[in-house]
Amino acid sequence: MTGFPEPPAVGSEADTLLGSLERQRATFTYKCADLTHEQLNRTIGASAVTLGGLLKHLAYMEDLNFSWDLGGRHLPEPWASLPEEGRGEVVWRSAADDDAATLYRLWDEAVIRSRAVLSEVLANGGPDATYESGGRPCTVRRLLVDLIEEYGRHTGHADLLREAVDGRVGEDPPGRPFAYSPG
Repeated sequence: MTGFPEPPAVGSEADTLLGSLERQRATFTYKCADLTHEQLNRTIGASAVTLGGLLKHLAYMEDLNFSWDLGGRHLPEPWASLPEEGRGEVVWRSAADDDAATLYRLWDEAVIRSRAVLSEVLANGGPDATYESGGRPCTVRRLLVDLIEEYGRHTGHADLLREAVDGRVGEDPPGRPFAYSPG
């Protein structure tokens, strides 16, 4: 990695929210990068949370929230083949059966799809754009804040897990921050 996106110090609401989400994604990527199947499945303490489980869970959350909910698209595989009832739990448990390359690919592809949907929606309505979620209206702003919070929580988990794997610590990926620029 050569650096990480930094939200603008003075910018639009959309650029600030997207910049914050992209920084969370970059930090999460750094915490999960370059690990083996065994390392991705390591736990600490009594927790069953693993870095592999976090990768798969966040890939699913990206697709569920952005592609399906916001974008109105069909859920891609492997999510589409899973029964809706209990799907989230199956995603967590099944990560242990996936090799490292599959977990990294699932997350990378989901983020690419999310960025495309967000770019389209923000160009047509900005953070105030509304969509239906669970039968109620929501704004894109609320979705972005929710995903920033989701990544913040799970990046904290990843901090502890990665330190237990190989001692990697630190808030930011290596390199200098660069100004976030959409598109």
